[in-house]
Amino acid sequence: MERNKQELEQYGAEQIQVLEGLEPVRLRPGMYIGSTGPGGLHHLIYEVVNNSVDESMAGFCDEIQLVLKPDGTVKITDNGRGIPTEIHPKEGCSTVEVVLTRLHAGGKFGGGGYKVSGGLHGVGVSVVNALSEWLEVVVKRNGKIHRQQFSRGAATGDLEIIGDTDQTGTIISFRPDPEIFDTLEFSFETLVSRLRELAFLNRGLKIELIDERTEEVKSKTFQYEGGIISFVEYLNRNKDPLHRKVIYVERQMDEIQVEIAMQYNDGYNENVFSFANDINTVEGGTHLSGFRTALTRSLNDYARKNNLLKENENNLSGDDVREGLVAIISVKLPNPQFEGQTKEKLGNSEVRGIVDSAFYEGLNTYLEENPQVGKSVIGKAIHAARAREAARKARELTRRKSALESGSLPGKLADCSIKDPSLCELYLVEGDSAGGTAKQSRDRRYQAIMPLRGKILNVEKARLDKILSNQEIRNMITAFGTGISDDFDLEKARYHKVIIMTDADVDGAHIRTLLLTFFYRYMRPLVEQGYVYIAQPPLYQAKKGKQVNYAYDDEELEKILEEIGRQGVNIQRYKGLGEMDAEQLWETTMDPERRTLIQLTIDDAVEADDVFSILMGEKVEPRRQFIEEHAREVTNLDV
Repeated sequence: MERNKQELEQYGAEQIQVLEGLEPVRLRPGMYIGSTGPGGLHHLIYEVVNNSVDESMAGFCDEIQLVLKPDGTVKITDNGRGIPTEIHPKEGCSTVEVVLTRLHAGGKFGGGGYKVSGGLHGVGVSVVNALSEWLEVVVKRNGKIHRQQFSRGAATGDLEIIGDTDQTGTIISFRPDPEIFDTLEFSFETLVSRLRELAFLNRGLKIELIDERTEEVKSKTFQYEGGIISFVEYLNRNKDPLHRKVIYVERQMDEIQVEIAMQYNDGYNENVFSFANDINTVEGGTHLSGFRTALTRSLNDYARKNNLLKENENNLSGDDVREGLVAIISVKLPNPQFEGQTKEKLGNSEVRGIVDSAFYEGLNTYLEENPQVGKSVIGKAIHAARAREAARKARELTRRKSALESGSLPGKLADCSIKDPSLCELYLVEGDSAGGTAKQSRDRRYQAIMPLRGKILNVEKARLDKILSNQEIRNMITAFGTGISDDFDLEKARYHKVIIMTDADVDGAHIRTLLLTFFYRYMRPLVEQGYVYIAQPPLYQAKKGKQVNYAYDDEELEKILEEIGRQGVNIQRYKGLGEMDAEQLWETTMDPERRTLIQLTIDDAVEADDVFSILMGEKVEPRRQFIEEHAREVTNLDV
């Protein structure tokens, strides 16, 4: 009791810390940009670019340029109105300085600056300033060129006039702070994906990306007069469309603009992406719900009206009508309500009805005017319904039994003894031979082993009913305990680490790709939650006397040889897991203290879907182009 009294006396007003200005951002950057890793680093660029895009949505900007400089600086230029430069009536300094040094300051909070905006938290550019070693803003406005400079969020001088101009716009240059970020290396490809997406979503907006960091300057320009119609065509470019023309619906209701573009292909996967004010709402929301409801109702009404469904047949389900569908839903509205600070789900209740009504009316009109398209779409959905029923019966065989019925687990599975999923890991091992070695190597308390015989089915080319008839896939589903597709339940996962362990050769890479395709298409939350890993067995063993070293690539082997000397070294190149004994496999690939695992993440769903379609789809030409484009990036190739 005495101790508690002492603690109370020590806890007074002087212990309450007040963080001023942008201090909270530098103290807890992850709260504002997600992380201090690559994701957070790129978020700095997105915050600045989003402000320029907001100018475009307001009708004042049609060009944005982003330049990556050799010294790590980023320069972003737009031809919008320019940040206001007048003295702010409440703050007593230039409005430019207010925008760049105050959290929750901006023209997006009902002041009339923007009717539609993505950056509604108002922390965007000021957070970039706070997390930059230095930042410079140049504003072209009212015939003058203004400039102000900052260091780690604080102004190093006043806003000054440095020239005259007849142009308008804003130029922001900044260098991320090495004291904050784990890496300062921007990814050209990551930026390409996001900027392309923004150009699709803003018809006619020109966005240019220039990379000056290499000897040969790289640049890409994105501008799509077709807007989201072009987006759908891009997503379907490696697939075979069911109908040539993209279905497009555009409506304006109660200050809410609705744009929907869709096209079916002859595949089996649904790819629907929803956006609100250019923000990718990866968890969907009311706009996606309205779209799905209208799509199912419209196609069922059309099928009944045109006798494409027999009287004794049930209505088509949402899953049936979305098989092979590629669609973009884009809404722009004055006051979006996002669930969670990450803005991943739209919550405005009025949007559901508006999207439902607008799309139902638009799709009905299109189907009446294009009966052949209607017939082919309904025909595909009817086939999907029949396959779904077959899949339902097959799925019953894969449902996880309770822990008391552990005998129902696959016979090939060597399970672990611990029952806490967060502590358990499952190795999917290529071949019975390597599986046997892994069973001897493992720590049986928390490591489970399942050998895979041969190559599993390529799920990119099959419906769910055929997928569930594959024995290896059924064994995996039963072992995971999560179910599959719409029945998938992450909370029932029996392991929080699923580790793919294949040989370091072409066949091993193929098996790994087949497994990843299956996880991405039918167990995506497993990947999104970070439960899927790839084991990295060594390529070489370098033995000199009693000293044994392992190398995971040629570069590492070279370093080892330089350290231990090249004379008297016996180098073994591992062609497969089966060449290792149990002790070697444990210490190189399975021991948590020494192993190397690669955790799978989905940074960009559009790009991930595209790669799986190219690598595993029916079309050969896109795959050939992909191989030619990336051939020089291959690190391990068996000759």
